Amino acid sequence: MARSVLCLLLMFPLLPPADSVEPARTPVLVELFTSEGCSSCPPADALLAKLDELQPVAGVTVIALEEHVDYWDHQGWRDPFSSADFTARQQRYAQALHIEAPYTPQMVIDGRLEFVGNDSQRALHELASAAHNPKTPVHLTVNGNAALTVHIDPAPASATVFLAIAETGLASDVARGENAGRNLKHSAVVRKLTPIGKLQPGEPFSAGPALKLDKRWKLENLRAVVFVANATGKVLGAAELPLRN
Repeated sequence: MARSVLCLLLMFPLLPPADSVEPARTPVLVELFTSEGCSSCPPADALLAKLDELQPVAGVTVIALEEHVDYWDHQGWRDPFSSADFTARQQRYAQALHIEAPYTPQMVIDGRLEFVGNDSQRALHELASAAHNPKTPVHLTVNGNAALTVHIDPAPASATVFLAIAETGLASDVARGENAGRNLKHSAVVRKLTPIGKLQPGEPFSAGPALKLDKRWKLENLRAVVFVANATGKVLGAAELPLRN
């Protein structure tokens, strides 16, 4: 499945010709709700990883977040990356997007729409559409001590500013459950997701949030993702930066 995803992304005619000038890229937040206990999830995990790695859609910067829910944990395998916080976040999306119930794998684009997370054609189509949505600029800097500074330009509406710490290069040897015997690889796994402030209409936002990093996380594989979302979860702006330059 991972190979077919890669072939599709490479063939999809959204990248500009080599001699053309690529337009400025719009950041698009792509959240994947997944679980190592779900047999349908590994192809979606592979798709997210390829979107993150290849950045295949002209005019779009994919900002990927892989969020592991915990409601599969009682099916024989406890996902080491799962959190009730991500389950609660997915439930809020279910209410905002008017779907009957959360499910995996589920992909959410900019908090505006959702679909089955292993549907690569739908993902590419929605990313191309999302390129036309204007975004509030988010600026990030990080120094040698992994100290983060956030600056956000004035936005037209009030919103919450979120900080996610994501780690790539993760893998698990699954011993039980629907994926027993498989080695599952992950990209952009969310380790922590917290609100860091409020954005007021017409006012800039600046912050230097403290980064509390678990010593088990590999700094060279960590990235900070900052995004701005309104009360319904729609993303108004986003940016990401590696914590080690």
